[in-house]
Amino acid sequence: MVARVIVVLCGVFTSGALGASVLVQDAPGCPEPLGTQAYVHPESCNHFFLCTNGTLTVETCENGLLFDGKGAVHNHCNYNWAAHCGDRKADLTPISTPGCEYQFGIYADSHECSTNYIKCAYGEPHPQSCEPGLVYDDRIHGCNWADLLLETCNPEAVVGFKCPTKVPSGSPAARFWPYPRFAVPGDCHRLITCVNGHPRIIACGEGKVVDEKTLTCEEPENVPQCYNSLRK
Repeated sequence: MVARVIVVLCGVFTSGALGASVLVQDAPGCPEPLGTQAYVHPESCNHFFLCTNGTLTVETCENGLLFDGKGAVHNHCNYNWAAHCGDRKADLTPISTPGCEYQFGIYADSHECSTNYIKCAYGEPHPQSCEPGLVYDDRIHGCNWADLLLETCNPEAVVGFKCPTKVPSGSPAARFWPYPRFAVPGDCHRLITCVNGHPRIIACGEGKVVDEKTLTCEEPENVPQCYNSLRK
């Protein structure tokens, strides 16, 4: 499915989906002879003005997407639940296919706790996986800590770790009490932290690795066991 594109050649553009008319003089002029610029449609959140190398067009977001100029999933449009339309009208009629309520969207793959979800594009469902230790949260349309969904999820089962009620004094884990940390065996990039008695996996990121002696993220060259393994 291709987004409907209408080149503005006359004085009025009529939006059939919303029954609104927009005068061309209400549209922004193309500020640059080259490049691409997108602008908010004054009446419809389903449409937007697009300048491509100086040519003005009015485009329609794919089903499930809206335009607010602040996020882009496909062709400058964002998911309808993430777009801020203000007073502009939005047609939210779904065009559904098996596994996809809208042609573009993100959905749970199960009513149970799951580390996977479905991402739909052009009505085709594509299975996706959360990062280790995270589960799909339909409230945010993304992955989240399992302990934030205790009604459906067991963080210990998701992470594969049970947080102790106490740790030896003077140990690296005790330094971070009441949120003790623990190394993940054989993993130089992640560690476990306990929050209110529930485990979470956190990643170092930014090219850093876990120092099991301090349970902190350090530069690889300062952690010999990880530095040597990364060079292999």
